[in-house]
Amino acid sequence: MNGSAKTQAADVIIVGGGLMGASAAFFLRQRGRSVILLERGLVGQQASGVNFGNVRRQGRHLIQLPLANRARDIWGRLPELLGEDCEFLPSGHLRVFYSDEFAAKGEQYARDAKAYDLHLELFAGNALRDRFPYLGRDVIMASLGAQDGHANPRLATPAFGRAARRAGAAIEENTEVLAIQKLGEDFQVETRGRGTFRAPNLIVAAGAWSGALAAGFGEPVPLTAKGPQMGVTEPVPYRIGPSLGVSTSVEADTVYLRQVKRGNIVFGGGTRGDADIEAIRAYVDPVNTLNQLPRLQRLVPGVGPLRLIRTWSGIESYLPDDLPVLGASEKVAGLLYAFGFCGAGFQIGPGVGDVLAELVDTGTTVTPIDPFHIRRFAPARAA
Repeated sequence: MNGSAKTQAADVIIVGGGLMGASAAFFLRQRGRSVILLERGLVGQQASGVNFGNVRRQGRHLIQLPLANRARDIWGRLPELLGEDCEFLPSGHLRVFYSDEFAAKGEQYARDAKAYDLHLELFAGNALRDRFPYLGRDVIMASLGAQDGHANPRLATPAFGRAARRAGAAIEENTEVLAIQKLGEDFQVETRGRGTFRAPNLIVAAGAWSGALAAGFGEPVPLTAKGPQMGVTEPVPYRIGPSLGVSTSVEADTVYLRQVKRGNIVFGGGTRGDADIEAIRAYVDPVNTLNQLPRLQRLVPGVGPLRLIRTWSGIESYLPDDLPVLGASEKVAGLLYAFGFCGAGFQIGPGVGDVLAELVDTGTTVTPIDPFHIRRFAPARAA
């Protein structure tokens, strides 16, 4: 996907080749907008390609559900849009509860989510054991989002990148951005050895590195980088359809897992590790992995004897209110942001890309995103 070193112009420049940036490039081309995507490494190489792969709506802040619903529609149309399904399995997402306190919260969430067109089915007692016999005895209730599921993060973002390129987008990989400035009506982006790019619209979707770019436009945010702790087991006969997650206030207990059709069980959650955005490295802490194992066994006792064959991490970006920054800059015309998805960006990624394309094309969006505006951090900057 590399191009030659030269000055190029387009309607839109996207900085960052994760799922948000790649899907935005694709949907911008569907709207007839010329687009250049600049990625320092390879498309989908960072958080978008190494995350757990959850395609879930339940458990999100209610104000995120309209965006999540928009994304879910796109996930269901991947073969039509991209020519491949990215191993998306709409096999459901099951959120489990160990205590009466959190079961009550789950019941309230299910009632509230109906207003956002998310319908959840609750299971307890014999119905729970009959439907999900692999769950541990400590689970007292579970909430099923039957239309959710999981997909392969290693496939999804590159698929959007390839589709965007086939549609006419310039996808510039191995292209490091050195400087960005607004000159008149255009943004000018200088890169290392790949020339200069100009466009009247700029989308910053560079994950954990977006904070520095936002600060350069006078809009700093309290963005931090962390490394999720992931792993995968040896394959066993396919039995677990939905992706599973634990609802609790104890960070170490918030494990999750899913089984792929090949039989391997992918897992993550619990305490996050360190991430270094300067070195572009996230680190697996063996202690975190050892802490995950008994908690996974509590969730699904059958995973206890399984061999662990690989662990990994990635660099994710987090904001203190657990909400992303999405939408137009408060200070600079033509500038849009999409970052800080707090470890929950994979499912909504295609919806974010579609919203960004709509914002560029029409100046507004039918999906409510105002709670995610960067202006919410302005009081802290003023203080």
